[in-house]
Amino acid sequence: MPQLFLNETSCETTADPERVNHAMTDMVRAVLAVAREDRAGTLLVARLPVNAWHLAQGHAIQKWIGSPGTRDLWQRLAILQSKWPHRAAFPEGETHSDVEYRHDGDAVEGLGAAHLTGGLGISLPVEPRWDADRLTLVREELLDSAEGGSAVTEVEVGHAARREHVATHLPWIQRGANTVRQKAVEGLRSGTELWERCPELFPLLQFTPLAEQHFAELTEAWVRPVGERLGELQDAVSGWDPERQPIAPQWRSYVRTEFEMRRKLCWFPDTDGENRLFDWHCDFLPKPGRMHFRLVHEERTLRIAYVGRKLGV
Repeated sequence: MPQLFLNETSCETTADPERVNHAMTDMVRAVLAVAREDRAGTLLVARLPVNAWHLAQGHAIQKWIGSPGTRDLWQRLAILQSKWPHRAAFPEGETHSDVEYRHDGDAVEGLGAAHLTGGLGISLPVEPRWDADRLTLVREELLDSAEGGSAVTEVEVGHAARREHVATHLPWIQRGANTVRQKAVEGLRSGTELWERCPELFPLLQFTPLAEQHFAELTEAWVRPVGERLGELQDAVSGWDPERQPIAPQWRSYVRTEFEMRRKLCWFPDTDGENRLFDWHCDFLPKPGRMHFRLVHEERTLRIAYVGRKLGV
């Protein structure tokens, strides 16, 4: 679960409003890039709830929300899970009041909380020092000894202020998402349960309206294998750039198009009611399980129309 901790110190500048709004847009796009990989697990953590953030001195978040081109970004940001204050993300009973973190001499409570919990810091890239995918912090911890005193060390924390920074952290985000997803799939016993979890576990995939019926008809033996295939398809489209890969994503399992003579079996109603060819497919065990879908290049995803017994068998 990628917990994203706001670095409020990056929100204490006196920069001009246009620059602050631009920086906020950059940071929100970074947050949404993380959520694209793990929508269910992405959690925003800050001192205050997101609608009470101040992005600079005298610059409330409402000024950014009211600027051109931000409405969709704000709506997507607002629906992400969030916690406040930072200690709400700590284990129960733990305050970490004996530890302080600084960057360039400034206290950075949010970045410190990210380091303590293994999370990711996020900042407005108003100042150059926050425009990086990793930051070095000075950590000072009070010593629990008769002599007292403190220990000072340098530590590194993962960080993002722009969408480009997220690429560095994708393996970490995907590992966490895959672990949670795999555990969830292992606990499912019916196709109906799997269908209900699809938006949460496979947020990048799309389904036709009739796909629900096919999921409901899955036998228990097919539920976990289908969930695993969906996970592989999710991972494939998450890194797909149709401009660089115009034919298809880099598949994580054996995926191919149907033979010409069998394509007549692969027409299904799409989301708009029109019949379209869903001839891309993959197998799942026990045989003869098949899943049929089509690529939606303009949306950088795929749409699943059928899951079940091999068509025509």
